[in-house]
Amino acid sequence: MPLFQTGVLGALAGLTIFLGLPFARIRAVARERLAFLNAVAIGILFFLFVDIVEHAAEPIEALATRHAGETWLLLFLLIVGFAGGLLSLVYYAQRTHRVRSESAERTALVIAAGIGLHNFSEGLAIGSSSHAGGMTLALMLIIGFGLHNATEGFGIAAPLAGQTAGWGFLAVAGLIAGGPTFLGTLLGYFFFSRPVSVLFLALASGAIMYVIGELMAAGRRLGAPTWNGWGLTVGLLAGVLTEVILSAAGG
Repeated sequence: MPLFQTGVLGALAGLTIFLGLPFARIRAVARERLAFLNAVAIGILFFLFVDIVEHAAEPIEALATRHAGETWLLLFLLIVGFAGGLLSLVYYAQRTHRVRSESAERTALVIAAGIGLHNFSEGLAIGSSSHAGGMTLALMLIIGFGLHNATEGFGIAAPLAGQTAGWGFLAVAGLIAGGPTFLGTLLGYFFFSRPVSVLFLALASGAIMYVIGELMAAGRRLGAPTWNGWGLTVGLLAGVLTEVILSAAGG
């Protein structure tokens, strides 16, 4: 697939994240509904976390019995990346104590950054597949990643429900989360590195683990366990459904 066409499709796959962002404009949300939206985001992010870790571990498992040196390097990058993604946000949170509305925006940006790191690795896969001549595989990846991004956009929007997030802020969050898909697609078209991919996936998993903990704490404060349970179920099923659609499309 030509570079221009690959880049355009990679950008479209990333920008589908904007489909879920308008949910952040919902105002005057009741406590129970806010708990439900918060839990849906947790369910989506939990599925994304499992999916990211699985993709990061795949090359390590594949090389375990053949290339011991590279296996240890990838395992090291996985551990360091996860710790860096998680602990950097822990220390950052300790240094910044803000009011609730600002905290909601900070949480949304952290979610966007974590998803952006993940999407950069997805872009690498799109670009490398296209350059290798696997047009069908590249198109399936674009469709699948586009579906995931549309769902993940809601994960960014959920903490902002009931707040006063402006369209400008949502645009920035969307670019942070979706833009790396385009950048990764261009880089992957000319150059693909397994260690770089594992490192970015590990960073994303650590960041998302932190965000899940923050959203769970917020959900407990809302005091609506039944709505939390239903939200977790819906969010997890949404993630699974997009994965099933991707698998079915890929045959």
